[in-house]
Amino acid sequence: MDPLADFPITCRWPAEHPDRLQLYSLNTPNGVKVSIMLEETGLPYEAHLVDFGTDDQKTPEFLSLNPNGKIPAILDPAGPGGKPLALFESGAILLYLADKTGKFVPHDPAGRWHAIQWLMFQMGGVGPMFGQLGFFNKFAGKAWEDKRPLGRYVDESKRLLGVMDGALAGKTWFLGDAYTIADISMLGWVRNLIGFYEARDIVGFDDFGNVAAWLQRGLDRPAVQRGLAIPSKE
Repeated sequence: MDPLADFPITCRWPAEHPDRLQLYSLNTPNGVKVSIMLEETGLPYEAHLVDFGTDDQKTPEFLSLNPNGKIPAILDPAGPGGKPLALFESGAILLYLADKTGKFVPHDPAGRWHAIQWLMFQMGGVGPMFGQLGFFNKFAGKAWEDKRPLGRYVDESKRLLGVMDGALAGKTWFLGDAYTIADISMLGWVRNLIGFYEARDIVGFDDFGNVAAWLQRGLDRPAVQRGLAIPSKE
């Protein structure tokens, strides 16, 4: 019996392996948080491309899983109590996968909350601010005559990078020697900021040496390299 048969999303994206966790995503900074986490944990999964070019995220099938129409989203056939679990919001998914596998969140309560606080920092600050900077630096906002919005997001992105740089002083990862969901949540965003968003120079990224070294350590991880390319657009 197919445990996912009752979920409409599987009509548009059929599961070849319905016993595996299903990932519906695109390799944006939010999307790769989950693909990197899945690659790091080794949890069996099946990835499905949600193509923004064809408005996949606005289809009734996708909205049946995530009414907010954003990626990523997952469908786990082996959720709590052995029942299927549908879940959206990248931060919630990271926490769920960490708890499910017992990986990448410290087991001691203080360490766990320290990881969560940096995850919330990413969700509330790094993602929204870097994303807006990308819009005004590279995309439609670039043509706006009023440059105050761009200046606002440049300044705030610099401030956030400064917070990160200070937190990483003398550390390998945000929680010291422990690589956690805090790091996983931010790697794609910082990579995009200086790459896809073409903002390296305007935020003075090279002045934030601790962040730059942390980013390179993260990008050197094989699971991160694989996760950044999932789901494939081919």
